[in-house]
Amino acid sequence: MRKIHTVLFVAFLILMGTNPSKSQGIKIAKLKYNGGGDWYANKTALPNLISFCNSRLNMGLALEEDIVEVGSSDLFLYPYLYMTGHGNVVFSTQEAENLRNYLIGGGFLHIDDNYGLDQFVRLEMKKVFPELEFIELPYAHPIYKQRFSFPEGLPKIHEHDGKPSQGFALIHEGKVVCFYSYECDLGNGWEDQSIYNDPEELRLEALKMGANILSFAFMQY
Repeated sequence: MRKIHTVLFVAFLILMGTNPSKSQGIKIAKLKYNGGGDWYANKTALPNLISFCNSRLNMGLALEEDIVEVGSSDLFLYPYLYMTGHGNVVFSTQEAENLRNYLIGGGFLHIDDNYGLDQFVRLEMKKVFPELEFIELPYAHPIYKQRFSFPEGLPKIHEHDGKPSQGFALIHEGKVVCFYSYECDLGNGWEDQSIYNDPEELRLEALKMGANILSFAFMQY
Protein backbone atom coordinates (compact mmCIF):
# COMPACT_ATOMS: atom_id res chain seq x y z
CA MET A 1 0.00 0.00 0.00
CA ARG A 2 1.34 3.43 -0.92
CA LYS A 3 1.76 5.90 1.90
CA ILE A 4 1.55 9.68 1.83
CA HIS A 5 2.96 10.38 5.26
CA THR A 6 5.90 12.29 3.71
CA VAL A 7 3.49 14.62 1.94
CA LEU A 8 1.57 15.11 5.17
CA PHE A 9 4.79 15.91 7.00
CA VAL A 10 5.60 18.56 4.41
CA ALA A 11 2.10 19.96 4.86
CA PHE A 12 2.67 20.05 8.61
CA LEU A 13 5.88 22.01 8.14
CA ILE A 14 4.02 24.49 5.95
CA LEU A 15 1.37 24.99 8.61
CA MET A 16 4.13 25.59 11.14
CA GLY A 17 5.54 28.34 8.93
CA THR A 18 8.40 26.36 7.38
CA ASN A 19 7.68 26.15 3.67
CA PRO A 20 10.21 23.81 1.97
CA SER A 21 9.02 24.81 -1.54
CA LYS A 22 7.92 28.46 -1.57
CA SER A 23 7.76 28.57 -5.33
CA GLN A 24 4.97 26.02 -5.51
CA GLY A 25 3.66 25.06 -2.09
CA ILE A 26 1.68 21.99 -1.13
CA LYS A 27 -0.92 20.87 -3.66
CA ILE A 28 -4.52 19.99 -2.89
CA ALA A 29 -6.91 18.46 -5.41
CA LYS A 30 -10.52 18.23 -6.52
CA LEU A 31 -11.77 14.67 -6.98
CA LYS A 32 -13.07 13.67 -10.42
CA TYR A 33 -15.57 10.81 -10.34
CA ASN A 34 -17.84 8.95 -12.75
CA GLY A 35 -21.62 8.61 -12.76
CA GLY A 36 -22.66 11.86 -14.41
CA GLY A 37 -22.56 14.15 -11.39
CA ASP A 38 -20.95 17.56 -11.77
CA TRP A 39 -17.71 16.90 -9.92
CA TYR A 40 -16.38 20.11 -11.51
CA ALA A 41 -18.88 22.39 -9.71
CA ASN A 42 -17.78 25.49 -7.78
CA LYS A 43 -14.88 26.42 -10.04
CA THR A 44 -13.74 29.43 -7.99
CA ALA A 45 -14.21 27.77 -4.60
CA LEU A 46 -10.85 26.09 -3.97
CA PRO A 47 -8.73 28.93 -5.42
CA ASN A 48 -10.51 31.35 -3.08
CA LEU A 49 -10.08 29.02 -0.10
CA ILE A 50 -6.40 28.59 -0.94
CA SER A 51 -5.95 32.35 -1.17
CA PHE A 52 -7.69 32.82 2.18
CA CYS A 53 -5.57 30.15 3.89
CA ASN A 54 -2.37 31.58 2.49
CA SER A 55 -3.14 35.20 3.37
CA ARG A 56 -4.74 34.64 6.78
CA LEU A 57 -2.90 31.56 8.02
CA ASN A 58 0.33 31.53 5.99
CA MET A 59 -0.28 27.95 4.88
CA GLY A 60 1.85 28.20 1.74
CA LEU A 61 -0.53 26.21 -0.47
CA ALA A 62 -0.08 26.04 -4.23
CA LEU A 63 -2.28 28.72 -5.77
CA GLU A 64 -4.37 26.39 -7.96
CA GLU A 65 -5.87 23.02 -7.17
CA ASP A 66 -5.19 19.93 -9.27
CA ILE A 67 -7.80 17.56 -10.67
CA VAL A 68 -7.35 13.87 -9.84
CA GLU A 69 -9.45 10.83 -10.75
CA VAL A 70 -10.61 8.42 -8.06
CA GLY A 71 -8.82 5.46 -9.59
CA SER A 72 -5.54 7.23 -10.32
CA SER A 73 -2.28 6.46 -8.52
CA ASP A 74 -1.78 10.23 -8.40
CA LEU A 75 -4.31 10.30 -5.58
CA PHE A 76 -1.44 9.62 -3.21
CA LEU A 77 0.26 12.91 -4.09
CA TYR A 78 -2.30 14.98 -2.20
CA PRO A 79 -2.91 15.24 1.55
CA TYR A 80 -6.40 16.74 1.00
CA LEU A 81 -9.05 15.89 -1.58
CA TYR A 82 -12.20 17.95 -2.15
CA MET A 83 -15.29 16.26 -3.55
CA THR A 84 -18.48 18.09 -4.50
CA GLY A 85 -21.39 18.06 -6.95
CA HIS A 86 -25.17 17.78 -7.21
CA GLY A 87 -25.79 14.43 -8.86
CA ASN A 88 -24.88 10.80 -9.32
CA VAL A 89 -21.61 9.26 -8.15
CA VAL A 90 -20.29 5.83 -9.19
CA PHE A 91 -17.10 4.19 -7.93
CA SER A 92 -15.86 1.05 -9.64
CA THR A 93 -14.37 -1.73 -7.51
CA GLN A 94 -10.88 -0.57 -8.43
CA GLU A 95 -11.68 3.07 -7.64
CA ALA A 96 -13.19 2.20 -4.27
CA GLU A 97 -10.13 0.14 -3.38
CA ASN A 98 -7.79 2.90 -4.50
CA LEU A 99 -9.64 5.51 -2.45
CA ARG A 100 -9.66 3.21 0.58
CA ASN A 101 -5.91 2.64 0.33
CA TYR A 102 -5.36 6.37 0.02
CA LEU A 103 -7.45 7.16 3.09
CA ILE A 104 -6.08 4.45 5.38
CA GLY A 105 -2.58 5.37 4.17
CA GLY A 106 -2.85 8.90 5.55
CA GLY A 107 -5.01 10.84 3.08
CA PHE A 108 -8.07 12.95 3.83
CA LEU A 109 -11.29 13.37 1.85
CA HIS A 110 -13.64 16.31 2.33
CA ILE A 111 -17.06 15.63 0.76
CA ASP A 112 -19.05 18.84 0.40
CA ASP A 113 -22.72 18.26 -0.44
CA ASN A 114 -23.73 20.78 -3.08
CA TYR A 115 -27.40 19.76 -2.74
CA GLY A 116 -28.42 16.41 -4.21
CA LEU A 117 -25.18 14.52 -3.61
CA ASP A 118 -26.19 12.81 -0.38
CA GLN A 119 -28.19 9.83 -1.64
CA PHE A 120 -25.45 8.85 -4.08
CA VAL A 121 -22.25 9.51 -2.19
CA ARG A 122 -23.32 7.59 0.92
CA LEU A 123 -23.85 4.44 -1.17
CA GLU A 124 -20.49 4.79 -2.92
CA MET A 125 -18.57 5.43 0.29
CA LYS A 126 -20.02 2.14 1.54
CA LYS A 127 -18.00 0.49 -1.21
CA VAL A 128 -14.90 2.19 0.19
CA PHE A 129 -15.58 1.43 3.87
CA PRO A 130 -18.33 -1.21 4.14
CA GLU A 131 -17.50 -1.62 7.82
CA LEU A 132 -17.92 2.06 8.72
CA GLU A 133 -20.88 4.39 9.16
CA PHE A 134 -20.94 8.17 8.91
CA ILE A 135 -21.27 9.61 12.40
CA GLU A 136 -22.15 13.19 13.24
CA LEU A 137 -19.26 14.96 14.97
CA PRO A 138 -20.10 16.81 18.18
CA TYR A 139 -19.67 20.58 18.25
CA ALA A 140 -16.78 20.11 20.68
CA HIS A 141 -14.79 18.18 18.05
CA PRO A 142 -11.35 19.68 17.20
CA ILE A 143 -12.37 20.31 13.58
CA TYR A 144 -14.59 23.12 14.87
CA LYS A 145 -11.83 24.56 17.07
CA GLN A 146 -8.79 24.83 14.82
CA ARG A 147 -7.75 28.36 13.83
CA PHE A 148 -11.35 29.58 14.09
CA SER A 149 -14.07 28.70 16.59
CA PHE A 150 -17.44 27.29 15.54
CA PRO A 151 -19.18 26.46 18.83
CA GLU A 152 -22.40 25.54 17.00
CA GLY A 153 -20.81 23.46 14.26
CA LEU A 154 -20.91 24.11 10.54
CA PRO A 155 -22.21 27.49 9.35
CA LYS A 156 -25.38 27.46 7.26
CA ILE A 157 -24.51 29.11 3.93
CA HIS A 158 -27.56 28.23 1.77
CA GLU A 159 -30.97 27.05 2.91
CA HIS A 160 -32.01 24.38 0.37
CA ASP A 161 -34.57 22.25 2.27
CA GLY A 162 -34.16 24.25 5.45
CA LYS A 163 -32.45 21.38 7.24
CA PRO A 164 -29.71 22.17 9.76
CA SER A 165 -26.12 21.93 8.60
CA GLN A 166 -24.33 18.81 9.84
CA GLY A 167 -20.78 17.56 9.86
CA PHE A 168 -20.35 13.80 9.49
CA ALA A 169 -17.19 11.71 9.51
CA LEU A 170 -15.84 8.30 8.69
CA ILE A 171 -13.41 7.31 11.43
CA HIS A 172 -10.87 4.57 10.78
CA GLU A 173 -8.72 3.37 13.67
CA GLY A 174 -9.35 6.57 15.59
CA LYS A 175 -8.65 8.98 12.71
CA VAL A 176 -11.11 11.03 10.70
CA VAL A 177 -10.35 9.92 7.15
CA CYS A 178 -13.40 11.57 5.58
CA PHE A 179 -15.33 14.68 6.64
CA TYR A 180 -18.74 15.22 5.08
CA SER A 181 -20.25 18.72 5.22
CA TYR A 182 -23.99 18.32 4.66
CA GLU A 183 -26.75 20.89 4.10
CA CYS A 184 -24.48 23.89 4.47
CA ASP A 185 -22.92 24.55 1.03
CA LEU A 186 -19.44 25.50 2.17
CA GLY A 187 -18.12 25.39 -1.40
CA ASN A 188 -20.75 27.87 -2.57
CA GLY A 189 -19.65 30.15 0.23
CA TRP A 190 -16.06 29.97 -1.02
CA GLU A 191 -17.07 31.02 -4.53
CA ASP A 192 -16.58 34.54 -5.91
CA GLN A 193 -19.03 36.88 -4.25
CA SER A 194 -20.58 37.84 -7.59
CA ILE A 195 -21.79 34.26 -8.24
CA TYR A 196 -24.32 33.95 -5.41
CA ASN A 197 -24.26 37.47 -3.95
CA ASP A 198 -23.92 36.06 -0.45
CA PRO A 199 -23.20 38.62 2.27
CA GLU A 200 -19.48 39.03 2.80
CA GLU A 201 -19.76 38.01 6.47
CA LEU A 202 -21.38 34.73 5.40
CA ARG A 203 -18.63 34.07 2.86
CA LEU A 204 -16.08 34.75 5.57
CA GLU A 205 -17.69 32.16 7.84
CA ALA A 206 -17.51 29.60 5.04
CA LEU A 207 -13.86 30.38 4.36
CA LYS A 208 -12.97 30.17 8.04
CA MET A 209 -14.62 26.76 8.32
CA GLY A 210 -12.84 25.60 5.19
CA ALA A 211 -9.54 26.71 6.71
CA ASN A 212 -10.39 24.71 9.84
CA ILE A 213 -11.00 21.58 7.77
CA LEU A 214 -7.71 21.95 5.91
CA SER A 215 -5.82 22.64 9.12
CA PHE A 216 -7.39 19.62 10.79
CA ALA A 217 -6.69 17.39 7.79
CA PHE A 218 -2.98 18.19 8.03
CA MET A 219 -2.48 18.41 11.78
CA GLN A 220 -4.37 15.34 13.02
CA TYR A 221 -1.36 13.36 11.83
